[in-house]
Amino acid sequence: MSPQPTFSVDPWGITEHGLDLTGLARAESVFALSNGHIGLRANLDEGEPHGLPGTYLNGVFELRPLPYAEGGYGYPESGQSVINVTNGKIIRLLVDDEPFDLRYGELLHHQRKLDFREGLLRRDAEWTSPAGRTVKVSSTRLVSLTQRAIAAVDYRVTAVDGPIRVVLQSELVANEQLPGGGEADPRAAAVLEAPLVAEAGLAAGTKAVLVHRTRYSGQRVAVGMDHLIEGPDGFHVTAECAEDQGRISVTTVLHPGEELRLTKFTAYGWSATRSLPAVRDQVEAALTAARYTGWNGLVAEQREFLKEFWETSDVQIDGDVELQQAVRFALFHVLQAGARSEERAIPAKGLTGPGYDGHSFWDTETFVLPVLTYCLPDAVKQALRWRHTTLPLARERAAQLGLAGAVFPWRTIRGEECSGYWPAGTAAFHIGADIAVAAARYVRATGDAEFEREYGLELLVETARMWRSLGHHDAAGRFRIEGVTGPDEYSAVADNNVFTNLMAQTNLRAAAEAAARHQVAAAALGVDTEETAAWRDAARAMYVPYDEKLGVHPQADGFTDHQFWDFEATPPEKYPLLLHYPYFDLYRKQVVKQADLVLAMQVRGDAFTDEQKARNFAYYERLTVRDSSLSACTQAVIAAEVGQLDLAYDYTAEAALMDLHDLGGNTRDGLHMASLAGACLALVAGFGGLRDNTEHLSFRPRLPAGLRRLAFAMKTRGNLLHVEITHARTTYTLRRGTSITVLHEGEPLRVEPGRPASRPMAVPETPERCLQPPGREPARRQQQPGPSVGSGAEPPHLAAE
Repeated sequence: MSPQPTFSVDPWGITEHGLDLTGLARAESVFALSNGHIGLRANLDEGEPHGLPGTYLNGVFELRPLPYAEGGYGYPESGQSVINVTNGKIIRLLVDDEPFDLRYGELLHHQRKLDFREGLLRRDAEWTSPAGRTVKVSSTRLVSLTQRAIAAVDYRVTAVDGPIRVVLQSELVANEQLPGGGEADPRAAAVLEAPLVAEAGLAAGTKAVLVHRTRYSGQRVAVGMDHLIEGPDGFHVTAECAEDQGRISVTTVLHPGEELRLTKFTAYGWSATRSLPAVRDQVEAALTAARYTGWNGLVAEQREFLKEFWETSDVQIDGDVELQQAVRFALFHVLQAGARSEERAIPAKGLTGPGYDGHSFWDTETFVLPVLTYCLPDAVKQALRWRHTTLPLARERAAQLGLAGAVFPWRTIRGEECSGYWPAGTAAFHIGADIAVAAARYVRATGDAEFEREYGLELLVETARMWRSLGHHDAAGRFRIEGVTGPDEYSAVADNNVFTNLMAQTNLRAAAEAAARHQVAAAALGVDTEETAAWRDAARAMYVPYDEKLGVHPQADGFTDHQFWDFEATPPEKYPLLLHYPYFDLYRKQVVKQADLVLAMQVRGDAFTDEQKARNFAYYERLTVRDSSLSACTQAVIAAEVGQLDLAYDYTAEAALMDLHDLGGNTRDGLHMASLAGACLALVAGFGGLRDNTEHLSFRPRLPAGLRRLAFAMKTRGNLLHVEITHARTTYTLRRGTSITVLHEGEPLRVEPGRPASRPMAVPETPERCLQPPGREPARRQQQPGPSVGSGAEPPHLAAE
């Protein structure tokens, strides 16, 4: 019988003891490796058993029709779905003609470990075949953060008793059979059978290359593998190739204690425009470079890359080792999602699974990029340059909708709108401001004037034009934006959503300011003083609804007049609501899927008084059911700001443990990148009190009772700032750079090398804990002395985005 699996609590890694065959898909997501270009789910080396096979290339997708019961003008005609490309992970093992298949025989030992400092997935197993032969298998897998096209694995087989005849079959396999789809769930992916058409293949010596083309989207994918083999004298190697398979087989006899070692280098490349020879040769060149570097060289490069990352980006927590593990897990996967994306999108699931069809949403700009801005700013530049490459499509979409400027898609891979549901898709126009604000943040944090002039300015200008044409001045002179959907998708097509209006205001101001800084470039885009004046007028007159009677901001016009959702009559099994109730019922009730008005208070805190924040937060806590993984982190940030530190701690843990505890029940489809990034925001923007929408970084630190210390580092304008927070004081230290000014509780502090600045911790009032809808309260966070993660401490009731 297999050992029962547990995940150990380790501040620097995730270890799985044993193998849970029923939970393979979840583990495949948790242990996934990626560099933003290649994504490998953590399928077992032998290929089977598996939960969900997955090998992804960022930007590679297939087209599929979007069916409508009734068509309509402006509806997208086709969707885009990420596809499982050629699998280069497979190394099959036969022991005396018996396949090494962990469903049979006896599994004596099995362990997998992902160390965040190494970026390596290590696996050790000891297995006795049904015929009674025992072998030890160890493998180490990496996806290179330094050589973008390369993944590699070091696979070793040792005979325990014997002698045994061993065959290793290292394969490239295209068009793998995938598990069928389950229940109807908009968060799941479409399953596309055999999306790749063979174009070329070769196998000779220790090398094989396959080239395929997607059937409808016309993208060419090339995958190659090469090997180094070490073992007893006399091993035999053969190579063979078919349309969808390349195979290198190694055969030998091992005596007890002898080892066969196979080092496999795999290279991936794709293009929608380049010729077959060009893409094939690109892959072969990458293989040549990887072999030159060697396995040990790739491992050394990986460690050096991550050493620099953790020295400049770590978030340290004292008092909760499980949360420490979770936040480093989060940072590691956010890094993997964006490190080498290079003018491609960062999908909602990264490259860890096919959830949401591999689409990128506003999640990237609003949750992921704020984190990467201060730890991996080049990745932010690349993500924003990808948005810039899609501007022609966004302009076409705006023209189709009768608007000026650019309308960016709600969900996409290449840049076209892929949402077939207008209220939760196209109507969410705030995506334009989310992109613009991310661009402005990047420029403030880096001082990259060249990026602003060449890319950021045009993003700001075209989105400002969209807002100016979408909104209008009413008879009272107020600028109104009507018929839009904010972050809360349970309140669609509303007038004057506060989040949308405030983000549009920021967008309009930022565009006018950037145009003033880059007058020549702005003139080349057709911007004149009259247009910038119109943007400033709209921003000044932006209408922000307020309910004087209740003393709160309605999420949108009339929201606080709606009937309340009957939470008492909603049983736990009916969540998430979108899977059990019609949208028309949700839209006309006061029920909130995810933080909306509360998110507005985070991104535009200057638009609210402290009293308004506290009243708004308490009001919306009673309505927010968190049917989205995007919500807990935002609620954590504002809970901390209004003094509800224990509640903020609970929400922080929920965001951080979304995937490690599988709180949404869909980690099998991939990790929730926005929730992982949001956990970092909850700590840094919540307990650190970071706000970054002005010239100087601003901090208002607070710590909950459950944490003794919080420390984090941030890159900003060539400086490396380290912030350490305890219950006694906050200390700012400049680890690299010349000098920096920060605001602490509104007080300017000059921080210089060798001269840390320290201030005592403010002691805020502790208000009464806010109430949530019945059954939707976050799990209370307590000390976690137990030995395992995922032990069931948190109820798995939350749905994903």
